[in-house]
Amino acid sequence: MNPLNPKKLLLTKWTAVKPVAKQKHFLVSRVIKPELPTDPIESVELEAVFSKAVQVLAWRELQDDSVWRQGWV
Repeated sequence: MNPLNPKKLLLTKWTAVKPVAKQKHFLVSRVIKPELPTDPIESVELEAVFSKAVQVLAWRELQDDSVWRQGWV
């Protein structure tokens, strides 16, 4: 997978390899900024397209090809 830049993740599309409860397609709806501007970005907020459910996870988890695929597949 190509290296990800956390600053450019906003509004990117992701597909779960193993969907749960019909939640397969996700959109990065928010990049959670750290308290100090000098600290690196650690988390993003994913919103399910089908149910609008929101989950927060570390942006580095999106690099795991066994769980996430970039784009809507």
